[in-house]
Amino acid sequence: MIKIKNSRSSCPVSTALEIVGDPWSLILIRDLFLERTTFSDFRSAPEKISTNILTDRLKKLLQLGLIGYVNNPKNKKIKVYYLKDRGIDLYPLIYELSMWSKKHLDMEFHPLAVDWYEAIKGKAPKKVISDIAQGYRGFRKELINEMAS
Repeated sequence: MIKIKNSRSSCPVSTALEIVGDPWSLILIRDLFLERTTFSDFRSAPEKISTNILTDRLKKLLQLGLIGYVNNPKNKKIKVYYLKDRGIDLYPLIYELSMWSKKHLDMEFHPLAVDWYEAIKGKAPKKVISDIAQGYRGFRKELINEMAS
């Protein structure tokens, strides 16, 4: 459990938004689901997060136990980030935001999003969410094992 101190509200929605309500935190969590794992990977995402904000959000997500990291064995200066279980548990929120956007936003989506929408077309939301979470856990296990070798 994440220990909450000095919350401005006892509302669960308000408090959750204090944790992941800024756009960058959810973008980083989304990027981890997309198997982006390094500072450079995050910087090369289409949103172009600045280095100071990226550093701040990574520290915040680490402190909250939403993400972890291992050092790359080939270059100890490179941290390889991954989602912890409580970070993976945010996937339904990312899924629902994506589906809301598809339904309500009149815009051209990134090709990755278009491909994803096509791949999940007709599938039950619970199945998509479960498959993505399970797939990420497998990816995380392989990633950590690879970094340990």
